[in-house]
Amino acid sequence: MAFGACVFPDRAAAGGALAARMLQQHLTPPVLVLALPRGGVPVAYEIARALAAPLDVMLVRKVGMPGQPELAIGAIAGGDIVVHERTIEQEIPGIAADFERIAAQERLELRRREQVYRAGRGPLALQGRTVVLVDDGLATGSTMLAAVRAARAGGAERVVVAAPVASPQAAALVGAEADQLIILQTPAMLLAIGQWYECFEQLEDVEVCRLLELHRGNLAQPRRTDQTER
Repeated sequence: MAFGACVFPDRAAAGGALAARMLQQHLTPPVLVLALPRGGVPVAYEIARALAAPLDVMLVRKVGMPGQPELAIGAIAGGDIVVHERTIEQEIPGIAADFERIAAQERLELRRREQVYRAGRGPLALQGRTVVLVDDGLATGSTMLAAVRAARAGGAERVVVAAPVASPQAAALVGAEADQLIILQTPAMLLAIGQWYECFEQLEDVEVCRLLELHRGNLAQPRRTDQTER
């Protein structure tokens, strides 16, 4: 699948392109696909469908700079996983106190999202599985790094990170801890993930829940063996 000027039409198209790449990788079963919500869910849905693998969310939150929430100063994940952007901490004295304050707020959002997305279900077991962590793009890499560490803490046998686009810095950061990194585009200058999508709308919780439920229903159906599926 080719895209003009390396731009993806939308997250679903990016997920389809990633899925095609991953079908060539022969991942060690059993495979579990975990999306970083919200933006990673439509991408991960296409991957999980292609791999006929279970789909769940990996609940992580970016900790944003005060006044500039889109600029990550770190990230958190369940199990007390914390990632700090050390370079920013060195450049901005006193940012550590802001980090703790904002991280406390983001932990509340993590709990809210778990209640909404899982609706009383427990998280899928990671032990002994190849866990594929998916997002719609990696800018600083701190959020995905938190996800990698959370997957390790959960007992994942192998951790694969997949994203349509990533900065070289983020790819290097995450690739140092993941077992495998699958990225379609690594532009030298990545100012914003949204620049790499023609359509990059804000996803709502209801769409995340819809895709998760849809995939659960799809997995429950007998899988067809002919080529007319899709």
